[in-house]
Amino acid sequence: MTVTPIELFASCIHLHTGGRIHARTSPVDADRDGWHLRAFHAKTGADVHAGHWEVHPEAEEVVSCIIGKIRIYLRPEQPGQMEEEIRLWAGTAAIVPRGRWHRIHLDIPSTIMTITPPRGSRLEKRTDTQVGSLAAPSHP
Repeated sequence: MTVTPIELFASCIHLHTGGRIHARTSPVDADRDGWHLRAFHAKTGADVHAGHWEVHPEAEEVVSCIIGKIRIYLRPEQPGQMEEEIRLWAGTAAIVPRGRWHRIHLDIPSTIMTITPPRGSRLEKRTDTQVGSLAAPSHP
């Protein structure tokens, strides 16, 4: 078997539950088991779908800041609560709990790596008004 380099920013690495690993140029995988590892450069909020909340109802998600500074916001679980803020800087990661709506905010352009299940993720449009490319978070 020949081992060749994988261009992380052009590929999605699929980690199958049986231990097999392969790279694809698209995150869509017909097997739909295991996990997807993605690395990407985020220059603006559009690169992290800042105008939306995201949820993974079937599994937790790892979000890692490789280069730069980002924040993960967890949507309040009860009305009247504040968003929970997790600050990440280069070389740090956080585990987003299963079923928890979240969003990423860029403090500066950053390189991010995520590990997510290949199925079940959902997006919901944010209703607040501060959704710009590097806009301030919705609370101080």
